Amino acid sequence: MKKNIFLFGLLATISSGKAQITKAIDTIFANEQLTVSLFFPDPIRQGVTGSSNYAFSFNRERAQYFGLLQATPGDESNLLVVTQDGGVYSYLLRYSQKLEKLNYFIDNSGSIGHERTGATTLPHQKMSTVDLDTIPNSDKALDYPKLCAQLLRNPRPFDQIKYKDGLTISMTKSIYYANDVYVVFEIENGSQIDFEINTLNLYKVNGNNKRKSSYQELLLSPIFQFQIPTVVPKGEQVQFVGVYPKFTLGAHEKLLVKLEELNGSRDVVVQQR
Repeated sequence: MKKNIFLFGLLATISSGKAQITKAIDTIFANEQLTVSLFFPDPIRQGVTGSSNYAFSFNRERAQYFGLLQATPGDESNLLVVTQDGGVYSYLLRYSQKLEKLNYFIDNSGSIGHERTGATTLPHQKMSTVDLDTIPNSDKALDYPKLCAQLLRNPRPFDQIKYKDGLTISMTKSIYYANDVYVVFEIENGSQIDFEINTLNLYKVNGNNKRKSSYQELLLSPIFQFQIPTVVPKGEQVQFVGVYPKFTLGAHEKLLVKLEELNGSRDVVVQQR
């Protein structure tokens, strides 16, 4: 909801500018096998897509000039990017199995206007309503801690579960909100020894690990972790949330989580079914 308000408000601001020159909107093609890179003349401040089958990711902790685009099969959509200098860039997005271009180097002339003053009038286009597994009452949640706490207060069924050496690790299906993906994890220590966490990593995997030549693991680095423990005491259960930049899964891709014990060998691996 907040995303749509942002999109409509921003477009209305641009349309109110004095200049009335119509600028054609370029189309960018993407798929799930390859990553399309977009390089802007100024660091990216915000980027949103209109449909969940397109994922645009960029560094939110340290401003950078480029963003990465991937897509899964679906209807065409749009991408809106605002850079730190207030420049606004808009593109149509389409899925294509064959990509003729993987890198886009965009200069200032590619801007459709400025977020404050506006510069051009956009041709009318339908803005997609995002159909996502959203977080209840998300309009009132303004930051990561509030969103994560809300998820833990409203539990969801766990989709992937693995048991080993008295330890049970579970994870929910991916929960999409804005340009982020939320995953709720649960660790239950049914053993008689405390479990010290060394690492907990989430991966996007492609292929069969029995075929090493075609198997790939892509580490998904969290942008925020909520209430992740360092120790799970014996006989206790803990839940926590990982927040990741928005990603999409192809037809043959799954999620995999690896939990490694500090100073021990009770490592657990859970793969999405």
